[in-house]
Amino acid sequence: MHVAEMAHIISAADDGPRANTTLTAEQRGRYTNLILLCPTCHTIIDKAEDKYPEALVINWKQTHKQKITNLFGVVSFDTREETRNFITPLLAENHTIFEQYGPMTEERFNPESSMPIQWLRKIRVKIIPNNRRLLTACDANCVMLTPDERKTVELFRQHVDDFEAKHLGETDQNGSQFPPDMERLFAD
Repeated sequence: MHVAEMAHIISAADDGPRANTTLTAEQRGRYTNLILLCPTCHTIIDKAEDKYPEALVINWKQTHKQKITNLFGVVSFDTREETRNFITPLLAENHTIFEQYGPMTEERFNPESSMPIQWLRKIRVKIIPNNRRLLTACDANCVMLTPDERKTVELFRQHVDDFEAKHLGETDQNGSQFPPDMERLFAD
């Protein structure tokens, strides 16, 4: 059982721990000024504010947020360019694999080719995980998407679902195709 309390980094009151009277009540109540702590740690840092200054507590929050981000693959960026820089290598890797090993290569006519086996392996170890990372990045940064890009992401989401169903054995039917506009996502 996890027990936690929502604690203020900078006190909500003018005379509390790590107080900053220049901040408004609204600023003190924002998410950026909150941290989740166990009751014991909450009491300790508030009673020894000199030992636990604002910068240290903020660092704890940022470090924990980064651990969670790394653990769950949630990637949130500040700009469209940063998001684009993250998704471009994933799209490029998937495209290269499709061109090199995919079902449209000349190898499809060679019954002795090992290419279909390689294609299936790469689907499982590269393309499906990359597709999931792409969707996670798009969802985490959806506020920066244009309305047309949102439509493209939803088309991609359907493609991913259909692609996984086919290649993970849920169906033998082909589904929706990769939306070409994904290649231009977050591009200005």
